[in-house]
Amino acid sequence: MSPAADAALDDPLLPSRMLDLVGHEAAEREVLDAWTSGRMHHAWLISGPRGIGKATLAYRIARFVLAQGATDAGAAAAAGPSLFGDALPPVLPTSLDLAPDHPVVRRVAAGGHGDLRVIQRELVEDKKTKRLRAQGVITVDAVRGIGHFLSMTSAEGGWRIVLIDGAEEMNRNAANAVLKVLEEPPRRALLLLVSHNPARLLPTIRSRCRRLPLTPLRHAQVVDLLARHKPGLAAADRDALAAMGEGSVGVALDLEEQGGLDLYRDLLALLQGLPKLDVGGLHALAEKLARGDDGFRIASDLFTWWLGRVIRAKGRGHPDPEVLPGEAALTRRLAEAGSLEQWVQVWEKITHLFDRTTAVNLDKKQALISAFLAVERLVRA
Repeated sequence: MSPAADAALDDPLLPSRMLDLVGHEAAEREVLDAWTSGRMHHAWLISGPRGIGKATLAYRIARFVLAQGATDAGAAAAAGPSLFGDALPPVLPTSLDLAPDHPVVRRVAAGGHGDLRVIQRELVEDKKTKRLRAQGVITVDAVRGIGHFLSMTSAEGGWRIVLIDGAEEMNRNAANAVLKVLEEPPRRALLLLVSHNPARLLPTIRSRCRRLPLTPLRHAQVVDLLARHKPGLAAADRDALAAMGEGSVGVALDLEEQGGLDLYRDLLALLQGLPKLDVGGLHALAEKLARGDDGFRIASDLFTWWLGRVIRAKGRGHPDPEVLPGEAALTRRLAEAGSLEQWVQVWEKITHLFDRTTAVNLDKKQALISAFLAVERLVRA
């Protein structure tokens, strides 16, 4: 990792540094109940859409367990301290929270806790946002030795933990190596698997994990988190980004940092001209977006997301709540053209075009122009 990427590790939004978690109280309670009852499973599969707090929850669980030291799960409930020969009621933890100045919190944030091993795809720095992004796959080299790590005596007499962030990105050999550990887990060993798409994991891995599925956040929760982490944003922009994030504060933050809201305004402004596109404006926008990978990525994601909104409006007879003023009227007008099947076919064609463009490095400008022209042909037909 480059020195600049090392510096990006100070990002307060990294899951290893985030201490607050919103909207997943039931999941936290399930973990806490398992711990206090002595039924702490050796492996948890934390799943759900991107950017809703899965990795943040995994780190909260890891910090909590590491902070218990040599305490076994459920041991605190077995017997309380004695007072004049009478056992006091057991003192049970009521939260996974740790104080910001707790030694475990500081060491996990610094990546220096000897009983925690984190496995993820390679992190590279985003040149525009200075944030870290994962790329590639998790190879067998990355997971090699986790069985030995977990079976070793804890450096602090407590638990050993392996956290795999993006578990669905493990290749076949890496997945098989993790499966061997799951089949014969050592005592006081904990595996935390974070996955955006658990269906891509081996069924035998899923069956050996306790499932902890997380659901998208409520709109108001995403708005509140945006206000907390991006206080300079206008209220209307926070509301629009929360709608575009669809329950994911991570997606909303990514869109804000990449200029996604302004880009969505530009896309809608061009689409407002349908059934006749502003060809000059289209070429200018496509030229600008094709200059870098991030612009094309955000534009293609937003375009296919918008198409999905049109398809839902066509199928249900009314549009989703609008993100920007005038969007609902535009969606109603365009949805009147063509059939539902034709809109789905256009969505499939454009999605495939964008995927191929990224996979084999096709002309990004031409791909964006072709996407707009496909919609124009449908609307004019």
